[in-house]
Amino acid sequence: MSEIKGKVWNFGDNIDTDVIIPGRYLRTFDENELAVHVLEGERADFTKGVQKGDIILAGDNFGCGSSRVQAAVAIKAAGVDVIIAKSFARIFYRNAINIGLPVVTADIEADDGDILSVDLEEGIIENQTKSTQVEIQPFNDFMFEILSDGGIVEHYLKNKE
Repeated sequence: MSEIKGKVWNFGDNIDTDVIIPGRYLRTFDENELAVHVLEGERADFTKGVQKGDIILAGDNFGCGSSRVQAAVAIKAAGVDVIIAKSFARIFYRNAINIGLPVVTADIEADDGDILSVDLEEGIIENQTKSTQVEIQPFNDFMFEILSDGGIVEHYLKNKE
């Protein structure tokens, strides 16, 4: 889990949870069904092209709006391995960590399709396409354990004794 490498999908500022997964799709708890509709209103090509390991790169306030955990679930189920944004809405950030989806606060330039590698332990994001890198705050041990275990429930079950 330490290093994640994938293709960039760019999004702007204030991507709210209703844009991430519209309310009309919240009648299901099927992660695969949610993944089919994730971000479809913001970028129609996203649901058709996103692949396992891809990376969302966004501006300020990603995940604002209602506190629906399905927004983070839909992104993870679509195959995204990490979200990098200039800032996150607090509840979305916590929901993502709770389901084992890394979210990283950073300001890095990348175009759609660029390849980024993100080292969560060392605190480095490298744009391999442009040969640039930025340092980020590494995750503390507790947060890293939650992510490595696949989320807060899995972490609890692993460590409950």
